[in-house]
Amino acid sequence: MKHRHKKRTVLGSAALGALLERIQTGTFGELLEDWRWIFHYTKRYKWAVLLYVILGVLSSSLGLVSAVASKYTIDIITGYQTSRLALMLVLMIGSALFSLALRSIISRVSTKISLVVNNDIQAAVFETVLDADWLSLSRYANGDVLNRFNSDVSTVASNAVSWLPNLLIAFYTFLATFCVILHYDVTMGFLALASAPVLLLSSRFLLRRMRTHNEAVKEMNSTLMTFESETFYNLDTIKSFGLMKRYGIRLRRWQNKFKRLSLEYNLFTIQTEALLSLLGLGVQMAVFGYCLYLLWSGQIVYGTMTLFISQSASLSATFSSLVEVVPSFLSSAVSARRIRELTQLEPEPHISASSQLDPLAVDGFQVCMSGLTFSYGQGPVIRQSDFIARPGEIVALVGPSGEGKTTMIRLMLGLVRPQQGRVYLKAHQGFEVEMNAETRHLFSYVPQGNTLLSGTVAENLRMVREDATDEELEEVLKLSCAWEFVSLMPEGLYSRLGERGRGLSEGQAQRLAIARALLKDAPVLLLDEATSALDVTTERQVLRNIIRQRPNKTCIVTTHRPSVLNLCQRVYRVMDGQVTQLSEAQSSQMVMDF
Repeated sequence: MKHRHKKRTVLGSAALGALLERIQTGTFGELLEDWRWIFHYTKRYKWAVLLYVILGVLSSSLGLVSAVASKYTIDIITGYQTSRLALMLVLMIGSALFSLALRSIISRVSTKISLVVNNDIQAAVFETVLDADWLSLSRYANGDVLNRFNSDVSTVASNAVSWLPNLLIAFYTFLATFCVILHYDVTMGFLALASAPVLLLSSRFLLRRMRTHNEAVKEMNSTLMTFESETFYNLDTIKSFGLMKRYGIRLRRWQNKFKRLSLEYNLFTIQTEALLSLLGLGVQMAVFGYCLYLLWSGQIVYGTMTLFISQSASLSATFSSLVEVVPSFLSSAVSARRIRELTQLEPEPHISASSQLDPLAVDGFQVCMSGLTFSYGQGPVIRQSDFIARPGEIVALVGPSGEGKTTMIRLMLGLVRPQQGRVYLKAHQGFEVEMNAETRHLFSYVPQGNTLLSGTVAENLRMVREDATDEELEEVLKLSCAWEFVSLMPEGLYSRLGERGRGLSEGQAQRLAIARALLKDAPVLLLDEATSALDVTTERQVLRNIIRQRPNKTCIVTTHRPSVLNLCQRVYRVMDGQVTQLSEAQSSQMVMDF
C-alpha cells in the first residue's frame, strides 16, 4: 500500500515547500539539470530573450513614471497650479501608451519564440521516437507518448522563454515600486510590503487544493478522450454488436463525471478568488485608512495618497507574481523530465555495412536465423531455432496464435534483436549483415489488419515511392488483383478513401496494401496474414504474380490457410517456443487437416 507523502508548505506555498525540500534532499540539482536541458533550446534565442527583459523593464519603468506623473497632475489640479499641467498630462498619457505598446511587443516576441521552441522540441522528440528501439518505446502507451509530445512540450515551451525574463522583470518592478513608495513615506512602504505576505499566507491551502482539483479534471478529461477515441476507432465493431445505445449511455456517464469535477473546480476557484479579494480589500482598506490619517494630519496631499493606494496594490500583485514563478519553475522541470525520458530512449542500431547490400539487391537475399533465442523479458518466446528463406521461394510460417509468428517478423525487420543467435541477410556472394534499422529498406512488409490512410488510392500507394508514375501504380494494382475494382471507382487512382480505407471491403484493403508493398519492389516481401480476406483463387493468383514480378524475390508469409501452403517451397511451424521445418509429408498432412 502506498503512503501519500505529506506536502510541505513554506509561507503558505506548497511550491516553495517543494523547492526547499528539493534543496535539502539534494534533488535540486535534478531540477537544474532539467532547466539546463530547457535552456539548450532557448539559448539560440538569447538576444530575443534579452530584448524581452529590456522591454519588460522599460514597460515597468514607464508604468511607474505614469503613476508619479498622475500624482503630480492631481497635486497641480488640487493646488490650482496649472503652469505644469500640460506637461504632466503629456507625460502621464504618453508613458501609459508607450508602456501599452511595449507590452504588446513583449507578448508578440514571447509568443513567437515559444512557438519556435515548441516546434524545435517536438521535432527532436518526433525524430527520437521514430528511431527509438522498439522494446524501449513499447514501455510507453501511445496516449502517454502523445500527452508528453503535446501537453508537456507546450508547458516547457511556454515557460522556457518567459520564466527567467518574467522573474527578472517582476523582481525589478517589485524593488522599483517599493523604492518609490519608500521615497515618499517609510511607514507606508513597509505597510504596503506587508500586504503581499498577508495575501500569500491567507492562501496556504490554495496551491495544494488547486493542484488536486486540476489533476482530477485532467485525468477525467484524459479518460473521456480515451473512451471517445476508442469508440470511433472501433465503430464498426460497436455497430455490429448493436452497442450504440449502451455506448451512448456510457458517454453520458463519463460526461456527467467530468461536469461534476469541472463544476467543483469552478466553485473552488470562485470561493478562493472571493476570499482573496476580501482579504486584499481588507489590506487595501488599512492602507487607505493610513493614507486618510496622513492626509488629515497634513503630512501628504491628494496626489501622494493616490500614488500610495495604487502602488501598494501593484506591490502586492508583483510580490504574488514573484512567488507564482516557483510553481511554473517546478511544473516546467517535471514536464522537461518527462520529455527527456523520450529523448533518451535507446536508439535502434544502425550498421553502416548495410549499405554494401544495395548493389547486390538485384540477385535477392537469403533471410537467415541460426541458433535464435528471443525473449520479451518473461521467458523465451523462441529458443534455439533456425530458419532460412531463399530468393525465388515462398516460405510459410504457421502455428497457433500468440506462439511467435509476428515476433519472427519483428526479428527479420530488425525491430527487436535476439538474446542469442543471429538474424541476418545473406547475399549470393556470401556477404552477411545482421538485421538492423539500415537493412529494413530491403523489405516490403504487409502487416495484419487495415493499414490504409485517409486520402486517394494513389496517395496510399505513393507512400513508399513518391515518384511512381500512374502506369507503375496501375501495374502493381494488376499484380495484386486490385485494378479490377480500382478502375471502376469514380475517379480511379484518384478516388478518395476514408480513414482506414473506409468504403472498401477487407479483401480490397488487403489487395491495396499488397500493391503498395509491390510498388516498393524490395527484394524481401513479408506478408503477415496479408491474404486472409482473399478468396482462394485471388490469393493464389496474387502470390504467383509476386514471384513472377521478380523471380529473385524472397517471400515469407504467416498464414493459417492451406491454399498458401501448396505454393510454398518450405513450411516452418512456430509452436512451444520452437521454429521447426516441416517435411513435405507433414506439410501435406497439415493441408489435409485444414
